[in-house]
Amino acid sequence: MSNPQDYLPIALQTLIAVGFVVTTLLLTGKIGPKRSGKHKEENFECGIEQYGNARSPFSVKYFLIAILFVLFDVEIIFLYPWAVNFKDLGIVGFVEMVLFILFVVAGLFYVIRKGALEWDR
Repeated sequence: MSNPQDYLPIALQTLIAVGFVVTTLLLTGKIGPKRSGKHKEENFECGIEQYGNARSPFSVKYFLIAILFVLFDVEIIFLYPWAVNFKDLGIVGFVEMVLFILFVVAGLFYVIRKGALEWDR
């Protein structure tokens, strides 16, 4: 059984962290420079001057590439826990990971074969 006193260090560390964040936010608001002007209040977009309508449509290819990147990136994240526990999983874990990688590579070849990564089409 644990006593409420056992949680005192956690509570103290939480209070210190929250106090640091609040103090930093308040001090930067009070001490920081307060400049305003036309150039300061303009929207900033990657250092490029704005022109045209922000509602212009994007190519579907852009979104397809983004979704495929997220999909394959998340799948590859599963390799890290496997690599950490490689010895504990043994040959069964190895076979399962080989199958997983084969499925990922098969999906990649499918995407390439369908022409999803070609910008000219």
